[in-house]
Amino acid sequence: MFRRLSCCFALLLAAGGLAGATAQAAESEAVRSPRATVTLVADHDTVAPGQRLDFGLRQRLAPHWHTYWKNPGDAGSPPQIELQLPEGASAGPIRWPGPERMPVGPAQSFGYSDAIVLPFTVTVPAAARPGTRFTVEAEADWVVCEKECIPEQGRFRLELPVAATPVPAGGEVADSFRAAEARMPQAPAWPARLQAEGGALLLEVDGAASGGTIKDAFWFPATWGLIDHAAVQAVSADVWTGRLQLALVRGQAFSPQAALDGVLALRRTSGTTSWYALTPAHAAAAAASDAPAAAAGFAAWQAALYAFAGGLLLNLMPCVFPVLAIKAGALARLAGHGASAVRRSALAYTAGVLAALLALAGTLLALRAGGAALGWGFQFQSPPFVVLTLWLLFATGLNLSGVFEVGAGLAGRGQSLAGRPGHAGSFFTGLLAVVVATPCTAPFMAAALGAALAAPVPVALAIFVALGLGLALPYLLLALVPALAQRLPRPGAWMQRLREVLAFPMYAAAAWLLWVLAQLAGADALPVALGGALLIAFAGWLSGRAQSAGDGRGARIARGGALTAVLAAALLLPLLPAATPAGAPAAAGTTESAAEPYSAARLAGLRAAGRPVFVNLTAAWCITCLVNERTTLSSDTVRAAFAAGGVAYLKGDWTRRDAAIGAYLASFGRDGLPFYAFYPAGGGEPRLLPPVLSPALVVEAIGKPAAAPALVAR
Repeated sequence: MFRRLSCCFALLLAAGGLAGATAQAAESEAVRSPRATVTLVADHDTVAPGQRLDFGLRQRLAPHWHTYWKNPGDAGSPPQIELQLPEGASAGPIRWPGPERMPVGPAQSFGYSDAIVLPFTVTVPAAARPGTRFTVEAEADWVVCEKECIPEQGRFRLELPVAATPVPAGGEVADSFRAAEARMPQAPAWPARLQAEGGALLLEVDGAASGGTIKDAFWFPATWGLIDHAAVQAVSADVWTGRLQLALVRGQAFSPQAALDGVLALRRTSGTTSWYALTPAHAAAAAASDAPAAAAGFAAWQAALYAFAGGLLLNLMPCVFPVLAIKAGALARLAGHGASAVRRSALAYTAGVLAALLALAGTLLALRAGGAALGWGFQFQSPPFVVLTLWLLFATGLNLSGVFEVGAGLAGRGQSLAGRPGHAGSFFTGLLAVVVATPCTAPFMAAALGAALAAPVPVALAIFVALGLGLALPYLLLALVPALAQRLPRPGAWMQRLREVLAFPMYAAAAWLLWVLAQLAGADALPVALGGALLIAFAGWLSGRAQSAGDGRGARIARGGALTAVLAAALLLPLLPAATPAGAPAAAGTTESAAEPYSAARLAGLRAAGRPVFVNLTAAWCITCLVNERTTLSSDTVRAAFAAGGVAYLKGDWTRRDAAIGAYLASFGRDGLPFYAFYPAGGGEPRLLPPVLSPALVVEAIGKPAAAPALVAR
């Protein structure tokens, strides 16, 4: 009797031990830290030959700690798993459960808290024999974060018996797989589209709001940088049509060609959250309307007001200094004239400004519609345009110096177009003001131009007209306020002296464009520009001789020679070399803080490392950019602030056309230079600085950067 009881007791112990072993068979030994307990788990205790089953990395996290999704957001790094499988076995990629938002200060990360299993499918070899063991080994690394981020890693080994019939796992392991499966993004049949309007994005999902149970929604892009992760996603739901709309802010990596895979999380009024795999299609920009027209999110009238203010302030930008000389000369010519003459001349100047801006706007909008990534000042990326402008300014200087006159002869026919003497010159002055002013942007202009280039064509043209009116306002006031004209000084000998002095800003502008050309197309372009300038000077001298000779045979020969010289200069243009590819930053000879060339990859890498970053986009043809670099970014104050804060300095050169820089500007709704952005340490939204800098302004913008976290990688 005792033997029988002992035997039964032993069998019970054995059965209990087997049951205990079976309960633990689907989970490896744990790798533990004060922050996380991580194991390798399987959803079966035993496996069968040829079976497909789920393994997974199970993470149980301490309170307030989190780990990361495949797109970690502004900071973090997704878990990585490397497997060692038996011969003939295979494994698929991680199937990522729906993530949560993890806000940390101004940054937004995507990941998981509490506990999560990251599953992947493993296929057992068909040749596996029952009675053997199926062994999976893994090396994994992951990052856990609270206020600091700590990298962790571990090695795991999980052995499962091979049997004729597989046995599913039970207990906590089974529960963890069920919890992960409940978070797996579903595949809805909802049509979705993403509409880009400048720096703003609108995600529309038809049918997602049906039933009226949506309390909140958030779209997690699968790819880093498509949207601003930390920006608020404003949600609107139409229960009648079922359409759900999310207003997003585009990120620095967004492009119209970017893949848009992501996960839409819907939190319902019941408190539950569901995740849906969503791949919205790119949608065309919205049609014209009286609604907001702009990337910056303001209405058309606001964009026009910004453009007007920017045009007015453009008169104070260094780019426009040569034009101020022309304006001064024009004002001098008006001295002593009646109010009517002053008014007509001012209106002619305004008409020239508007005509040039509308022509420029039409060209820019047409090229943008054709897919070209161009922005304000784009024409100065063309060597022929730079050379033609150089020759035009040089010829204007020769005219002011008295080498030849614009009045009789060659230019006399142009006066008949204006109706009265002098008005053609005023119209031409307006045209030239726009041509010379385009390398720069003034305060308020950047947002307005970004709005114009994202708006419907009629709205865009209206914004450019407002810009032109602002640029022409100081001169236009003479037409609107006759009393101002009466305050002009009386004519006298001083007018000729002023005219001769004003030639030198024209020569200086031509010399500057010669330097721009060297930056743009190299030293081989200089002989063409200088040879053409010599021919232009010869043509001007011959024109002056013809004007002084009257209408005789000698005058006709001189005029013919002048025309021949101008044509010869034009024939030199095909000899210009093309613009060289974008390379090192412009103005490398300055004493700025040490700068690295800008690239999207380098910016992303520095941000991922938690470094504060200052981005400067410049060009050789942007005088305001160069002034800022020499007066502010080269100052000891700014260099010391960069060094003290560990600020990485990236400098992008847009002298030559560069699609990557154009796309980066467009991500902020900008299309012109200068452009300055500061990214604070540890991630977060960049701070945009105004076009005109001062050392105090830069130091205030970068503040006191915080120390970078232990590991912040995307």
